Amino acid sequence: MASLQSSPPGPKRWYQILYVQVLIAIALAIALGHFWPPIAVDMKPLGDVFIKLIKMVITLVIFCTVVSGIAGMNDLKKVGRVGGKALVYFEVVSTIALVIGLVAANVVRPGAGFNANPATLDVGAVQAYAGKAGEQSITEFLVNIVPNTVIDAFAKGDILPVVLISVLFGYALSHLGERGKPVRDVIDAGSRLVFGVINAIMRLAPIGAFGAMAFTVGKYGVASLGPLLTLIGTFYLASFVFVIGVLGLIAWWAKFNIFKFLYYIKEEILVVISTSSSDPVLPSLMEKLERAGCARSIVGLVVPTGYVFNTDGTAIYMSLAALFVAQATNTNLTFAQELSILAVAMFTSKGASGVTGASFIALVGTLAVVPTIPVAGMALILGIDRFMSEARALVNMIGNGVATIVMARWEGDLDQDRLEAALSGTAIFATGDLEDAAYSVAIPNETPTISAQTVVGSKP
Repeated sequence: MASLQSSPPGPKRWYQILYVQVLIAIALAIALGHFWPPIAVDMKPLGDVFIKLIKMVITLVIFCTVVSGIAGMNDLKKVGRVGGKALVYFEVVSTIALVIGLVAANVVRPGAGFNANPATLDVGAVQAYAGKAGEQSITEFLVNIVPNTVIDAFAKGDILPVVLISVLFGYALSHLGERGKPVRDVIDAGSRLVFGVINAIMRLAPIGAFGAMAFTVGKYGVASLGPLLTLIGTFYLASFVFVIGVLGLIAWWAKFNIFKFLYYIKEEILVVISTSSSDPVLPSLMEKLERAGCARSIVGLVVPTGYVFNTDGTAIYMSLAALFVAQATNTNLTFAQELSILAVAMFTSKGASGVTGASFIALVGTLAVVPTIPVAGMALILGIDRFMSEARALVNMIGNGVATIVMARWEGDLDQDRLEAALSGTAIFATGDLEDAAYSVAIPNETPTISAQTVVGSKP
């Protein structure tokens, strides 16, 4: 067997490490937003452009990854099996997240003592979101998974229609056998190109993080957190308990350490915190999960689908915020009514996905279905919703990363050695293809993926 020993790249200086750059950018943004709010608000386009750059290529990442993964499957029944298992997993874990939000609201009671009068609240500020919440039913949401045309799906950038197209193309390509090899080669080469573009765009993450965080602090101000600090603190605490307790237990069952995994995706965590969105890190999260030993077919199916159906952070927020509004407006709820909120939220959280301000819109839609709680009470949290969106997006992203590793292990498509090596800071390619190894090394990680002792083997 031929072997090749690769020399490690030279150590990076501390200021060249991406997550350090993002941390510095966030600190500068908070200072700018606090001392010079008008200037900070004008920084918003920097964050918007960075997010748009990432979204520009997300559909291509999904298409190349899913088509390539499915085309390489020998058992096409596996696609349906993995999808079915993933949806069951998503629903179970999201329900646990909803319950944690309900429990946190009942134990801490963050809305107690507000004594807000719904008649005096700014109903107009909520009506715009109420209109959006009623625009799309669950049935329409399911029907819209099928795009009008193939081009339409990519033009709109909706995730689920692109996943559907990718599954169909991958299925057809797998049936072509050797005749489809030239097309598979083109798609594989295209995926390398697209991830190269993503890598270049991620170099701009500190600039995007600076613009988004500066706008948030400059626009709303840290002082605006005061009156609702209990709600924000309760939400962050509930999110922490869910990640460490629930996802940590799931990770332990799947034989990996949740803390090592969080460190492994530290760059993605910082970008999500600063931009209040999980979309910018979808491509890099998929690439890191592949590097950690998850099969490309599993990553391509689970991560994009999970971005729509596995919204654990949104679930915690919805149940907690709904009970907060009830407590703040002195609306007494029975246990049965709380369960009805949980049941409705299980559906409304999916129906509003892909819409700007999706979590807030979904919550308005939930309260509209449960008329006991005045929708006008949503005006209480409208101003500070942005400060909770970071945790929502962060929990959503972490939850989908954990779900992918769990699905890969469940299907026997997880390379345990590569997972342990990735989480410990190195990447091992024992007998893999040289081309695949070179591809993984070519996409820089802030933690070196090749050490001086790593031997990359080729097939005999």
